[in-house]
Amino acid sequence: MNKYAVTNPATGLSETSFPLATDAEVTDAIGAADRAHKELARGTSVAERAALMQRVADLHSERREELAALIVREMGKPLEQALGEVDFSADIYAYYASHGEAFLADEPIELLAGEGSAFIRSASLGVLLGIMPWNFPYYQVARFAGPNMVLGNTIVLKHASQCPESAAAIEQIFADAGFPDGAYRNLYASSAQIADIIIPDPRVCGVSLTGSEGAGAAVAEVAGRNLKKVVLELGGSDPFIVLSTDNLEEAVDAAVAARIDNSGQSCNAAKRFIVIDGLFDSFVELFTAKIAGNVPADPTSPETTLGPLSSVGAAENLEEQLQRAETQGATVTLRGRRDGAFFSPTVLTGVSPQSDAYREEFFGPVAAIYRVQNEAEAVEVANDIPYGLGSYLFTTDPEQALRVADQIEAGMVFINGSLLDGAELPFGGVKRSGFGRELGRFGIAEFANKKLIRILK
Repeated sequence: MNKYAVTNPATGLSETSFPLATDAEVTDAIGAADRAHKELARGTSVAERAALMQRVADLHSERREELAALIVREMGKPLEQALGEVDFSADIYAYYASHGEAFLADEPIELLAGEGSAFIRSASLGVLLGIMPWNFPYYQVARFAGPNMVLGNTIVLKHASQCPESAAAIEQIFADAGFPDGAYRNLYASSAQIADIIIPDPRVCGVSLTGSEGAGAAVAEVAGRNLKKVVLELGGSDPFIVLSTDNLEEAVDAAVAARIDNSGQSCNAAKRFIVIDGLFDSFVELFTAKIAGNVPADPTSPETTLGPLSSVGAAENLEEQLQRAETQGATVTLRGRRDGAFFSPTVLTGVSPQSDAYREEFFGPVAAIYRVQNEAEAVEVANDIPYGLGSYLFTTDPEQALRVADQIEAGMVFINGSLLDGAELPFGGVKRSGFGRELGRFGIAEFANKKLIRILK
């Protein structure tokens, strides 16, 4: 990678480009963030930082159309979904603006012996590095920067190379909201600069990465050598389990929505549909018919539900995965076609545990449907992958719902619904999907110094 550039995946046209930051610019950004941290941590209260964060939320709402248009061009997100992402990001910033003081309030400790008192006080750590992906350019930043800047940490942000304009727009919002210079700094940095300059710098106290399993492992290795805390949100191949339903069409609608959101390019999208034998044939028929109705189209149209993938390269990779899956024995129930970066929905059945497709993540509108005989087999298939990000479960039995939820190896379980994310709900996974949590009350604690203060008299 030698530049940050916008290549519109819908048209294939290369638009604006930006040069990489120099090593001196990288070092200067870290210094500015360190100075801003001292100003924020020592010179402002939580309430004052929360007021600034509310302004960040308001500016997202005020600029929603122009912000949405940027990511439609950069990564092909359909317009209505782009507007929804900006709105959700504003909600996240507003959530931490309104809840930050309560989350960061002193926590009294009941002493077992002795006089006096003790409590935990949450304090910031310092400069944090964020490494963010292209698939949700605003939302991913919001769930990292929102809580941490209310806490008093400052941010150096390396965004995906195909999202330079949205990355710059976010930096501008933090400046316009009134945060001190350097509190949020966007950097067009290279991978080498991340590994060789930013993470080893003693002023950088932690790293949060959302991205691929390989990128997470590489960053965690460097951070470990430098004794820096890491939060990782990596890949997922989330199961969507259907054990019983009193309305199959509603369950299928939820399944289709969970698969095609963001044109199938969500880490926590439902990708493997695990259906009890008695419902399997009806589910496959209805699911295939409904997902086929989502035709790839112009992402600038408000009517579009399925846009292009993020790049021609991404579409070519998906095409290669599907060719391998079919070669290794999968049945193509609905065959999608690639046209440039556009890819129409595909449905697979008969995917063997011996095939690559059984454990791979499909980052695009591809669904694999599995037939199971009972609850135990459904749980076994759901857990038989390296990932453990999210999961979905449909059942009419409340006791079964909680019993199965307890057995699913994932960081999140959504029961009888999909697309239920919220600013107040913790997000994160287990296994090779990463570690740590974002959003909710846990998101503001990941990079906090939980300082014990013990007073005798």
